[in-house]
Order: sequence, then C-alpha cells, then structure tokens
Amino acid sequence: SQASSTKLKEALELGATGIQVGSIFAFCEESGIEPRWKTEVVRQALSGELKVETDFQASPTGYPFKVARIQETIADKETHQKRERVCDLGYLRQAFARGEADIGFRCPGEPEEQFESKGGRKCDTAGKMCLCNGLLATIGLGQTRNETKESPIITAGENFEFIHNLANESAPSYQAKQVIDYLEGQLDHE
Repeated sequence: SQASSTKLKEALELGATGIQVGSIFAFCEESGIEPRWKTEVVRQALSGELKVETDFQASPTGYPFKVARIQETIADKETHQKRERVCDLGYLRQAFARGEADIGFRCPGEPEEQFESKGGRKCDTAGKMCLCNGLLATIGLGQTRNETKESPIITAGENFEFIHNLANESAPSYQAKQVIDYLEGQLDHE
C-alpha cells in the first residue's frame, strides 16, 4: 500500500531509503508478464473486480502467497483442479533425509502418491500449487505436456489504488516511465 508519491515522501521523511512497489511495476508494459494477463489484471483493477487474496495453502514452501483470482490461472479453483499434479522443475522442493547418508527431495505440489512415497504426509499436499511452473507460464515460458499448456499464476499486492492514475478503460496499459513520474509526484492525481 505504498505505491504513491505521498507514501514515498512519508517514508523518506521517516528515514527510509525507499518503498516496496512491486505490483505497480509488475503490470506496466515493460514487465515480463504476458500482455494478456497484464491487460486482464488492469481491466479488473479498473472495474473494481480484481480479487487478490493471501493463500496460505498455495505455496509448497508453506509461505503465505498473494494470488490474483483470475479465471484460467491456477489460482482459479476450476483450473487448478483440472491441472495434472506434477513437479518437474523442482525449484521449491524440500530436502529430506533418506537413510543416514542420502538426501532426497520432495514437493507437496507433486502427485500425492509420489510425495507420500518420499515420507511426506498426504495432508500436506492439500491445496498446493506448482509455483515453479505457474510463475514461468506467467511470463510466457510455460511448459506444454501432452498438448496441455501450463496455466499461469498471477501474484500481486492487494492495493491497486494507483491504477486509476496510470490507466483507464480506453488506455489500459501504462509504462514504467509513467510509474516513476507518478511516484515522484509528477502525475499526481492522488
């Protein structure tokens, strides 16, 4: 909730050296998110439809993860249920001891039977999403398996108050330069 020139100024006056402004840059033209998903997030934010929720189950690491509930992404329950459980990238796997001298890796986002065969508990797989595949699909690098393309997962902060200062229905995109101008107070419509 810091993406404004007012909040930046307040933070600097309190001695901070900056503010966190991920979402405002994530959906600008220059970001790596696929244009289709940027446009949909901006459209929903402008109309007030955008729902960003903290999902305590999504991440295989157990860390709370903010997701935009957008159809055709794996944060959409129907899309998530249709997805074949697979963990083939393994960036968020957990190490576990396999005997006294061996280490194995498992992920609660992999098939339940596979996770259990590695000593994991089935209850730990409930609601887990494959963030590795989902995040790569968000930037257009989703894998295709059996003619099925991986669905993205859109992460964002909850505050999109900035959006009406940078975009509108007839011009639903904005550039990083506009973001910087806005944060410096040169586009102040706050």
